[in-house]
Amino acid sequence: MFKKFINKKMIECSSKELNLGITLQGGQSFRWLPHETGYRGVFNSTVWTLTQNDTCIGYTVHGSLSDDHNYDEILRRYFRLDISLLDLCKKWTEVDKHFQKSSDKVDGVRILNQDVLENLFSFICSSNNNIQRISGMVEKLCKLFGKKICSIDGKDYFDFPTLELLQGDTVESILRKEGFGYRAAYIANTAKKLQQLGGKKWLLSLCKCNDTLSYFEAKEQLLVLPGVGPKVADCVCLMSLGYLEAIPVDTHIFQVARDNYLPHLGKQKTVTPKVNEEINKYLRELWGPLAGWAQAVLFCAKIGDNAKNVLNKKRSKTESEVKTKKKIRKID
Repeated sequence: MFKKFINKKMIECSSKELNLGITLQGGQSFRWLPHETGYRGVFNSTVWTLTQNDTCIGYTVHGSLSDDHNYDEILRRYFRLDISLLDLCKKWTEVDKHFQKSSDKVDGVRILNQDVLENLFSFICSSNNNIQRISGMVEKLCKLFGKKICSIDGKDYFDFPTLELLQGDTVESILRKEGFGYRAAYIANTAKKLQQLGGKKWLLSLCKCNDTLSYFEAKEQLLVLPGVGPKVADCVCLMSLGYLEAIPVDTHIFQVARDNYLPHLGKQKTVTPKVNEEINKYLRELWGPLAGWAQAVLFCAKIGDNAKNVLNKKRSKTESEVKTKKKIRKID
C-alpha cells in the first residue's frame, strides 16, 4: 500500500519566473500532462500534481513511502529556482538585439534539472520525432520496464526504468513491437554500453559539479553511446549534468540562428555536425555561460510561433471553404 499525501503545499514563485505550462510541456521532460487546472507528472520517483497562480506554485505529492523528504527543496532544485530568470533575460537582452522579441512572447521558461538516466533515454527517443510521440514512447518505456509508483483515480503511474531493466535480451524486440523502430536498438545497446562503462555512476561522473571535466570533454564522452549525437549529448549536458552553456541545435534553433544570427547558412538544408558546432560556438559567445537557457527561451517562442501559424492556416482554409460554399449556393 502506497501512502498518498493529499494536503496541498505552496512555495513562493512568480509566474514571470516560472511558467508551468511552457516549461513542463516545451520539449524538455515528457512525463507531464495537463490535469484539471494544473499539471500532473512523475519525477524523483514520485507523482506530483502542480498548480500555479501569479505568486505561488501549489503541489501535492502522491505515492511516496516517506514524508521525511523536503519536498519544497526537491521542487526548487527541479526548477532551478535559485536562479533569477528575469535577471538573465535582462542580461541577454543587453547583448542580443534579437532576444527581446522572443522573450516578449514567452514568460517563465526554465531549464529543468532532470535525472540523467531518464533524460538520456528520453532524448534517444526524440530522434526524428515530435513531442507528442516522444511522450508516448517514454510512457511506454515506463509501463513496460518501470516500477509502479501508485494508482490515482484509476490510473497507474510508473517510475522510469532502472538501467538494469533496460539491458535484458528481449528489450529491443519488445520495443520494436511497440513501435520504437530503430530507436529500439539504440536504447538496448546504450543500456549495455553504459553498464560496461560503469552505469549511472559513470554518467554522474561527467557532471559539472565534480569540477573534473569541461563541457566539451563531457559532451565528447557522451558521444560514445549508441544513438547519441551532438544534439542529444547537448540535451543531457544542459538538463542533467549542469552544463548550462550547452545548446542543443535542432531544426527550430537552426532556423532561428539562420534567420537572425548566421544568414550565410541560408542555403544550408540540414544540421550537419559542422553547422551544429558553428551555431553552438556563436550563441555561446553571444549569450555567455548560461547560453543553453537562453536557447530554451528562443526554442519555446519558435514552437509557439509555429503552432500559431498552423492554427492560422487551418482558420484560413476553413474560411476559404465557407466562402466557396456560399458562392456555390448563390450560383445554385
